[in-house]
Amino acid sequence: MKYTQKSWIVSQLKKGRILTALQAFDGCGTMRLAAYIHDLRAEGYNILTKMVYRKDGTQYATYKLVKAK
Repeated sequence: MKYTQKSWIVSQLKKGRILTALQAFDGCGTMRLAAYIHDLRAEGYNILTKMVYRKDGTQYATYKLVKAK
């Protein structure tokens, strides 16, 4: 089985990890995490986005898979 960027992202989310764009770049080389999250949501994954605001004024998104009840 070919290991793709998308499959790496799904596996990390299913392990309960919270992903950032930097972690996705380091883990699988993608610079398109938000696009993959969009595609996964369209496939039915329930993914929560949380914006993190730093003191220096920068911000970034974190993504977490929400388990079904």
